[in-house]
Amino acid sequence: MIELAEPRPVDGATFARLMAPFDPFESNPDLAVAVSGGRDSLSLALLAQEWAAGRGGRVVALIVDHGLRPAAAQEALTTAGVLQRCGIESVLLHWTGDKPQAGLQEAARAARYRLLREACRERGILHLLVAHHADDQAETIAMRAARASGADGLAGMAALVEWPEVRLLRPLLPVPRAHLTDTLRSRGIAWIDDPSNGDPRFERARLRRAGAVAVSSPDADRVRSGHELQAARTGVALLQAREDGSIALDRAAIERLPLDLRRRLASRVVQALGGGDHPPRRERLDRALARLSGAPERGKSGRGQDFTLSGCQFALRQATGSRQLEWIVRPENGRKGRQPLIPAAFFACYPAAATHLDRSPT
Repeated sequence: MIELAEPRPVDGATFARLMAPFDPFESNPDLAVAVSGGRDSLSLALLAQEWAAGRGGRVVALIVDHGLRPAAAQEALTTAGVLQRCGIESVLLHWTGDKPQAGLQEAARAARYRLLREACRERGILHLLVAHHADDQAETIAMRAARASGADGLAGMAALVEWPEVRLLRPLLPVPRAHLTDTLRSRGIAWIDDPSNGDPRFERARLRRAGAVAVSSPDADRVRSGHELQAARTGVALLQAREDGSIALDRAAIERLPLDLRRRLASRVVQALGGGDHPPRRERLDRALARLSGAPERGKSGRGQDFTLSGCQFALRQATGSRQLEWIVRPENGRKGRQPLIPAAFFACYPAAATHLDRSPT
C-alpha cells in the first residue's frame, strides 16, 4: 500500500510506485483511461499521461455518455475539452437504445464496460485504467458485507482484472479521494460532480450520506495483493500458451497446488478466457476443481472428461510427445469478431507470450 498521510497531490513518483505492480508493460505503452469528468478519473488521466509519456507511450481517454441526463452530452464535451488542453486525446462513447426502469445502475455499468472493452479492442490497447480509489473500496466492502459475501468479496475490488482483450487496472485503490482532489486543485483544473453520486435511490450514495464506512485496512490490502501476486506467479510457472488461443495446464501440477491457490488460479483463468465480468460462483468453481484434480474416470474417452465453466471449455488430453495428461482451456464458443492483439491473461501472467514486449538487452 502506498502510504499517504495528510491530503496532498499525488505526484509522478508516487504514481510510478502505484503502477509498478502491473508490470510488465510494452516498451511504448498505450493506455486507455475511463474518464467521467469527475475529480478521480481526471486525476488518473493526467497522472497516466505523464507516466506513459515518460516511457514513450501515450494515453487515450474514453468518455462514456450514458444518455441518462440531459446535461450529460455537454458534460462529456466539456471533459473532452479539458483533456485536449492537457494534451490528452479523448474518444466519446455513447450508450444508445432503451434504458431499463429497474436495475438502472447495474445496466449502466454493464454498458459502460462493454463500450470501454470494445474501444480498447478496436484500438489494440491492452491496458484499461479506471479510477476506483480507497474510499470506493471501503464502500464496496461495506456493501458486500451487507450481502454476507465470502472472504474474497470482503477483500474488496481486485487491482487487476484480466479479460481476453484488455487488462483492467485500478492503480488508485490505495489512494484516498482527498489526495485526488488536491491533485487537481494543485494544477488549477476544475472537475464535474455527477449528481447521481448523491442520489439516495442508489446504495453507494446512501452509504456516503450515512458516513459510516470504514476505510479498508493496509493489512487487508496487503493480503489481497499477496494472493493476487501468488496466483500470477503460479500462472507464469504453469500456464502454457497455445497457438490457437487456448492454454494448457499440466494436470499433475494442478493437483499439487494448495486448494486455495488452485481455486484462485482457476478463477483467474476462467474469467480471463471466458470474458465474464465476475468470477465463477464458488460452488460451481469447487465442482470444477474436483474434476480438474480428480482421478480420470476409467472407461471414458478423452472427450468424456470434458466440462464447461463460465464460458470456458475444459478438455483433458494427452500432451503432445508425452504420456502426461493436461487440461486444455479455451473459450466455450470460440472467439468471435476481431481477435485481440494477444490474450491479456498471458500478457499479465505469462510474459513470454507477449511478443510485442521490448526484449532487447539493457
